[in-house]
Amino acid sequence: MTFRIPLSSPDITQAEIEAVTAVLRTPHLSLGPQLAAFESELAAYHSVEHAVAVSSGTAALHLALITLGIGERDEVIVPSFAFIATVNAVLHVRATPVFAEIDPITLNLDPVSVGQAITSRTRAILAVHTFGVPADMTALQAIAQQHNLALIEDACEAIGAQLDSHPVGSFGDLAVFGFYPNKQLTTGEGGALLCRDSRHALRLRSLRNQGRTGADWFDYTEPGYNYRLSDLACALGRAQLGRIDEILSSRSQAAARYWNLLAGIPGLECPQLALARRALSWFVYVVRLPEDVDRDHVRNALAAQGIATGRYFPPIHLQPAWRAHPQAGFERLPVTESVARRTLALPFFNRITADQQEEVAAALKKALRYD
Repeated sequence: MTFRIPLSSPDITQAEIEAVTAVLRTPHLSLGPQLAAFESELAAYHSVEHAVAVSSGTAALHLALITLGIGERDEVIVPSFAFIATVNAVLHVRATPVFAEIDPITLNLDPVSVGQAITSRTRAILAVHTFGVPADMTALQAIAQQHNLALIEDACEAIGAQLDSHPVGSFGDLAVFGFYPNKQLTTGEGGALLCRDSRHALRLRSLRNQGRTGADWFDYTEPGYNYRLSDLACALGRAQLGRIDEILSSRSQAAARYWNLLAGIPGLECPQLALARRALSWFVYVVRLPEDVDRDHVRNALAAQGIATGRYFPPIHLQPAWRAHPQAGFERLPVTESVARRTLALPFFNRITADQQEEVAAALKKALRYD
């Protein structure tokens, strides 16, 4: 279905078009200078030593787990309120996802619940910076150190966010980013890993390219993957990264406009514009509907007006794909389930106009019978 006001829309300017076109005039469409430059600029932006670009955020998660030695019979603590790629990556390495509860304000892993989920088989914590809100990495770092666990940041939704003035992606043993078209920064498809350890960076670069090492194309030290990111995508990413402050500012302004339009609706919970210790990176704009409202009715009412919405996120532990898995248990996550029943993502992207947001707000009020 085509919507007049889409849920998301990439922001591609002439600068991006020219950057990609320039690559097409060279012989380097993959593993060329744009890749190295994009990685260097990503690392510098996050104040870490190394960045490794790959084909997707999911590929980045997969390689992070392999590089940290996570495998069969290991447990990885994850949120259920997340995109399913987080759990799929754990399953790819034959490890077991263990779901922990989320904080009702930040919608990120609750450190208390994480501590309660640790067993003798726990090897890692995979923290998602949900919707661009930084997780409590200080508390999670302390838990990881106490129990000798790896700590991975899934920052796919949070480029530019900060905790205590430090960028997300600079806290974990490894951090992953995704650059799908709905993200703040896009390379079309693509992702990246950040790391401090040069040995990790070396292995990640090998694994993304079929396990290749050395100067000869046919020298391989271990089985790897085709997780390369083309120079075309990297050129697009560099142009976007050069505009990142402008991009984040436009999204922050759009979030503030929604707050002014929606904050007075009875029973509707809007995301906070500011949270202690945190600088937010607005990935999506997700409201929580009143408890007695039928979300499907609201979605259908807005769709009838040509307005797209989304269910961000159906809990993973309740998904059919997980419930049918041999490792599935009988998790009960009341905060996650309560929040997820009520969430509704509204149209949100760099160039959404004030007029479009006013139309969304009017349609939402009408659907909620508060017009």
